[in-house]
Amino acid sequence: MVVCLSGLWRYRKYLIIFFIPLLILPLPLIVGGPEASCGYVIILMALYWCTECMPLAVTGLLPVILFPMMGIMESSEVCNQYMKDSNMLFVGGLLVAIAVEYWNLHKRIALRVLLLVGVRPALLMMGFMGTTAFLSMWISNTASTAMMLPIANAVLKQLCDSEAQAEEREMDLMAIRGAWTGTGIPKDQENQAFEMGDKEKSITIDDGGAAKYTKDVKPRENGVKSEPEPEVEESLEARERRLKREAKYLNLDKGMSLSVCYAASIGGTATLTGTTPNLILKGQVDELFPGNEDIINFASWFGFSFPNMVLMLIISWLWLQFMYLGCNMKKSFGCGMNKDGDKEAYGVIKNEYMKLGSMCFAEGCVLVLFVLLVLLWFTREPGFMPGWATVLFNKDRPYVTDGTVAILMSTLFFMIPSQLPRCGGYTEDGKPLKAPPTLLNWDVVQEKMPWNILLLLGGGFALARGSEVSGLSQWLGESLAPLQSIPPFAISFLLCLLTATFTECSSNVATTTLFLPILASMAVAIKLHPLYVMLPCTICASLAFMLPVATPPNAIAFSYGNLKVMDMAKAGFVLNIVGVITINIALNTWGAAMFNLNTFPDWANVTIIHTP
Repeated sequence: MVVCLSGLWRYRKYLIIFFIPLLILPLPLIVGGPEASCGYVIILMALYWCTECMPLAVTGLLPVILFPMMGIMESSEVCNQYMKDSNMLFVGGLLVAIAVEYWNLHKRIALRVLLLVGVRPALLMMGFMGTTAFLSMWISNTASTAMMLPIANAVLKQLCDSEAQAEEREMDLMAIRGAWTGTGIPKDQENQAFEMGDKEKSITIDDGGAAKYTKDVKPRENGVKSEPEPEVEESLEARERRLKREAKYLNLDKGMSLSVCYAASIGGTATLTGTTPNLILKGQVDELFPGNEDIINFASWFGFSFPNMVLMLIISWLWLQFMYLGCNMKKSFGCGMNKDGDKEAYGVIKNEYMKLGSMCFAEGCVLVLFVLLVLLWFTREPGFMPGWATVLFNKDRPYVTDGTVAILMSTLFFMIPSQLPRCGGYTEDGKPLKAPPTLLNWDVVQEKMPWNILLLLGGGFALARGSEVSGLSQWLGESLAPLQSIPPFAISFLLCLLTATFTECSSNVATTTLFLPILASMAVAIKLHPLYVMLPCTICASLAFMLPVATPPNAIAFSYGNLKVMDMAKAGFVLNIVGVITINIALNTWGAAMFNLNTFPDWANVTIIHTP
């Protein structure tokens, strides 16, 4: 029996792949109709995504097979969903992130910020969280976490070693002052010294000219002076100090690891390109509500999400400070404390920064292009005034989007040389100098670009389109119409809790892909602004703080070995609740004013035409 069960467990993925489609096959066969067929595809993909029996990207390709075979959509229409404007925005944003990582610009920014905040525990945690969150706004959460955690561990190790050395010196001085008399002989051995005669002698050692003390050495044997015997057992007081110090830095290490991975997830919510669920929302809104007047763009998303990100980051820092550093402000911030031990830890950061050398021409070019891209995104359609795209290009139709800008700027990385061009010049071998390479080359992009996310995005857009065409969205909306009697803030809060719970066990991409079309249908049915439920649930999909498997940043932090699952669960549970609350506060304050969420917009009043 045990052998049989273990064999089934080993082949569980194959069993899920082959038996799940058969178990839910009665839905399209018995119920019938395109709505049931589309529901079958969605349920199948949801179970495959949750169990990860197949790669997520491969599951995202199932609509290309099933929608045409079930008569829901033509193959050409399904395939068009896999290369939308949002996908181009994703590609352009990632190309910029790859260039930043390739030239180590992100590491230079991170180390410079840490040199400014110093190495006091609370300020150090604040510095790591702020830096990680800022980097995660522009590069992947995984990359920012993988870069920051080794730096954090190196700094904490140096702080621990410095404190251990300081305690050693303090114990030595205490032994000198308290255990020896003015004659250089221990008080409890004064009489024994006369009785033992030549058995033991005392020598005076000058410790760097600062203090003089004596050590007992054995007499010469066969004309050779014996070395002082090393101390084998540490004193009880030294052992207590060591254990206390190790416990303190273990706690600090846990807090620092959690702060970095949590800050990466929180920081990704601040920009439209910061994490994939944000782009899925934009793509779904554009697909389901074509006349939305570009309500979700880089500037509008940043205006709503950035203040919320800062608020969540501050609350997370306070919570981790309380859990792992305590409420002693003097110790946490280091007010009035000796700074000798901190200089060595500060030196670790400074040495890492010095290894980078001065900023080269390539780094400067990447920085300029990065800043220019952000400025173009902000000013394309700021909302409170006509943007440059409206004045120059989008006079009657939205020709230029954020995706256009992203691809334009990322293309420049393949055109600009990585060194200043020079006329003439020869190598050491006497050969003419070759032209310098460009800032990016395709080999680097091919290695670092997560192409699987493009297929995931496309699969989500295909599901949304299939739900619309088949009539499933309309059916779901009509079924959820009784929710109209519930206050909107209660609906939003409960849905956010549901999303935050679901994303702990499933990919945040899969969560948003499955939830957003259903939420859009529900909002239209109960005459609620679609963004009132879609926007907070999208952000909540990134609040996976409780389990190591929830997000790659959590897994990276857990892999360092100091964290237990319960440590992450205790800290993450509170932050999940706090995150849901802060998002709903933001939604009902400045979010309602920015997006006019208290009224049902005309562009959301769409009628889905179903063609059997």
